[in-house]
Amino acid sequence: MDKLKQIEAFVDVVEKGSLSRAALEQKITPVMLGRRIDALEKRLGVKLMHRTTRHLTLTEQGAIFLEYCRKLLGELEFAEKIVSAGRHKATGHLIVSAPAAFGRLHVAPHAPAFLAAHPDVQISFNLTDHVVDLVREGYQLGIRIGGVLDPNFVAVKLASNRRVVCGTPDYFDRHGIPRTLEDLAQHNCLAFNLQGGQQRGWYFQKDGKPVTVKVEGNLDCNDGELLHRWACEGLGLAWRSTWEIQSQLQAGELITVLDDFALPDYDIVAVYMQQRHLPAKVRFFIDTLKEVYAQPGYWTQAR
Repeated sequence: MDKLKQIEAFVDVVEKGSLSRAALEQKITPVMLGRRIDALEKRLGVKLMHRTTRHLTLTEQGAIFLEYCRKLLGELEFAEKIVSAGRHKATGHLIVSAPAAFGRLHVAPHAPAFLAAHPDVQISFNLTDHVVDLVREGYQLGIRIGGVLDPNFVAVKLASNRRVVCGTPDYFDRHGIPRTLEDLAQHNCLAFNLQGGQQRGWYFQKDGKPVTVKVEGNLDCNDGELLHRWACEGLGLAWRSTWEIQSQLQAGELITVLDDFALPDYDIVAVYMQQRHLPAKVRFFIDTLKEVYAQPGYWTQAR
């Protein structure tokens, strides 16, 4: 900061032609302004100007230094304008992470309309079911569904969502309806698996506490859309988000069970690193998704 003030003082004095005029405009005393220039000359080890009560003359080194200082201050002003404009106008490269199926169906499809409204923005998507490190991997925005959030991040709710156990009416006619979490052991559960076939448990809330239930079934995979399809075909029970089964629930093609044990607050959220000034491209894209998701009937439309 001291270096910048010294440079600004030097350029201003030269352009105004005197210490007194430059000091008057900056609303400081000529003595203080003179001290800044003295400090600059001492730091550089050269004389930049000769000053008298009536005249100011640049030295050869001062004239060379002035040219570079003007260029530096001009580029700094331009950089500040560019960055400041980004707070009010959506510009630049927006890099977004989102769950694979959700991003494919409910995030990326809204990008063209957003870009039409904000033509100075470029968007890149990474659609993956792995939780990415937004900071380390260079993402400005992450779309997530439920889960624990880092306290260093801000989470903005985009839409309500729950994780529920569901199946077809035909499946329940053949195998009965589970009434307790223990009943899941008697059902064919279509589970999401990790690499190597290790299945994740299904998460519930019982007596006000979170519980994990290990489930068994004759089909599992690492693709949520395939699990959804198998459930709709009556092949077993699935543990799915309400965002992806609303149309089937409304049509009666799927029925939820064990709703009293469903986890609360498994909402769809936009996540970004805490920062004093959120770039307009991030803020506007979040607002766009919130508006789209709030449209009547959005989640119950056919996929």
